[in-house]
Amino acid sequence: KMFRTIVARRPLLHFLQQSKRCYSKHDPDYLDLLKPKFPQYETVNFRLTGYDYPVLESYQKFVHSTAEYMGFEVPDAWAVPPKKLKVQRFKPQSTVIDSEYQLSVYERIVQVDNLDAPHYPTFLRLIQAGCPEGITLEVLEHTDDQDEIRYVPDSELLDLKSQLEGMRKPKK
Repeated sequence: KMFRTIVARRPLLHFLQQSKRCYSKHDPDYLDLLKPKFPQYETVNFRLTGYDYPVLESYQKFVHSTAEYMGFEVPDAWAVPPKKLKVQRFKPQSTVIDSEYQLSVYERIVQVDNLDAPHYPTFLRLIQAGCPEGITLEVLEHTDDQDEIRYVPDSELLDLKSQLEGMRKPKK
């Protein structure tokens, strides 16, 4: 009885294999090899922030090289202009300034394309394990706003544009 069921299913399997060939009659077989085996994240940005510039640069290099070693595409990595912070420390129970500090927050972004979903947790654990003290790691979905942040505005160009707009206004 078992032999009969195997024999009965064999023509069905043979038919399914033939129908697959008929379906992809005009497509070459090697196109199936180009499809990714796993689902992929499109573009992911890893934002690294910290107060110590050399440590941040070194960690960016580590993230970049780890991503390339694992076979991920790293199309771009860039620096964002630093943010300047002024921190004031007051004397207890008064408004008199005890000390004043100027801090710079540096930011780097490493962009990774076509990140395989099964390999992403391993990659994230690796770069988290190597994250030095004082560095913050954020994982973000890529947006066009993040591309705009990377460009430093030209103050002379902005001044000229405002003068041009002032000239265009009709005089009354």
